[in-house]
Amino acid sequence: MSEAQAVPQITGKMFLYEKPELLMKEEHGELTMKPASQPFAFASKARAIPVTLSEIPAAMKDYPLIFMSKEQPQLLAVTGLFDDINLFVTDDGKWEETRYVPGYLRRYPFGLAAENNGDRMAIVIDRAFEGLSSDGGVPLFKDGDLTEEAKSAVEYCKGYERDRQMTDQFAKTLMDLDIIQPQTAQYTPQGSTDPVSFAQYFCVDEKKLAEVPDDKLLELRKSGLLPLAYALIMSMGNWRLLLQRRARRFNLTEADIFKPQIVN
Repeated sequence: MSEAQAVPQITGKMFLYEKPELLMKEEHGELTMKPASQPFAFASKARAIPVTLSEIPAAMKDYPLIFMSKEQPQLLAVTGLFDDINLFVTDDGKWEETRYVPGYLRRYPFGLAAENNGDRMAIVIDRAFEGLSSDGGVPLFKDGDLTEEAKSAVEYCKGYERDRQMTDQFAKTLMDLDIIQPQTAQYTPQGSTDPVSFAQYFCVDEKKLAEVPDDKLLELRKSGLLPLAYALIMSMGNWRLLLQRRARRFNLTEADIFKPQIVN
């Protein structure tokens, strides 16, 4: 008597995915999907969201773009300060209009995860997504195959993964040049001459970038990476705007601008 083959499982965690599962017709063949009533509620507590190389020109207009660390230089868009509150997600679970929505969020509830050996990627879906049900939406599968809508989502995930790998290479290039450095965001309250430090982060150091040897700088320019490095520096102007956004969100005075908020 043969034993039933075990269903593959995902080990580890995926950021913002509550219950990631490998997308399979055996497990999800009867599922349909429709838009969520609060499409970005799943990211409402995220203080930073991963972004990729191609997103820098758009994302730099709204967010400080930083690296997680010098040793783990994942590129992130900062979306919150002090509290686990995403300042770009509204109370009704929507993303603030006119602000750039990172691709990491737009691909949800789909995603990609590395298989155990790390050589191949597998399609993942967050089974906890509220838009999944057994009826009333667009089917994920038809006659045993992915529907066109599901295939389109999968292709987006594959494109995102290619861009993410290019982003890793971009970060490695900057690391090799030793221009990713620890930095401090500061704010000087009105009427004061003493700046207050409110965030520690890693980003491209403008002074270090200016000291890069000419041959290496030429390589950066020819590869199209030099403008993106400067774009990261320019995005630092959004720290102050993020503080102002937080003050408006919680109706804070300048004296209370750094005060943590208690939110259920």
